[in-house]
Amino acid sequence: MENQNLTAADALEKLKEGNKRYLNSLTNPGNISQAIRHETCENGQKPYAVVITCSDSRVIPEGVFSAGIGELFVIRVAGNVIGAIQLGSVEYAVEHLGSPLVVVMGHTHCGAVGAAMNSEPEGFVKSITDAIRKAIGNEKNELTACKMNVKRSVNIIKTNLKTLSAEGKMTVVGAVYDIDSGTVDFLD
Repeated sequence: MENQNLTAADALEKLKEGNKRYLNSLTNPGNISQAIRHETCENGQKPYAVVITCSDSRVIPEGVFSAGIGELFVIRVAGNVIGAIQLGSVEYAVEHLGSPLVVVMGHTHCGAVGAAMNSEPEGFVKSITDAIRKAIGNEKNELTACKMNVKRSVNIIKTNLKTLSAEGKMTVVGAVYDIDSGTVDFLD
């Protein structure tokens, strides 16, 4: 499979090129053929990147990056917040599948970020908004809050899985997807 042995820099470039293709696409050009289904069934997956993103139905990582079956290891959770389960999933993808790049991708018009900024949710949703509030404090600009939330999630991954970074097995970056334009802005 062509995804094996990509560096984190190569994987990031592949994501950026895929996003450029996506901006003018009417369908996903990623390989979803019977052949790739059979290949990944028989030989396993070798995703070149891990993408942690929101559960929002308007955010489709495989589409956004023009990726097919076996290319991305996607972890979805409202507000792209990071907890033990997400960390375990990242650890698995890096250690066992060899994914060198981890992308935390927030998005514009995020309901979870908006809820953290403008309401007091109850029930289990509160655990999500509480995590986001830790990132954004009293921020009132939605885009700034989104970026702050992404950066906190990036830092949680880097802090908790620092051995993987130190060993050169993982690079972690943040990004924001604009649900209107389709553009992904990678953060510094």
